[in-house]
Amino acid sequence: MLQYASITGVLRVILIILLIYYGIKILSRIFAPFLMKYVAKKAEERFGGQFGQYQQPKQEKNKEGEITIDKVPQQPTSNKKVGEYVDYEEID
Repeated sequence: MLQYASITGVLRVILIILLIYYGIKILSRIFAPFLMKYVAKKAEERFGGQFGQYQQPKQEKNKEGEITIDKVPQQPTSNKKVGEYVDYEEID
């Protein structure tokens, strides 16, 4: 026995597909920020767990007006003898 699709059946299937599509689209806009925050938090925890031994100890807060130097800048090491200077003349 051969059955044919009716117009109402086809329209009903198309309507259901569109409702599911737009429902997922709207729900993803609502829940995507929460999902992204959760994923970022988990990635941060994993990264911190791997490199936890290398974390620097918490520094004490400085009093207002107090100056501290965390790192002394290195003296630039430049080679004064860059190369040989060659004098030239332009030829017309």
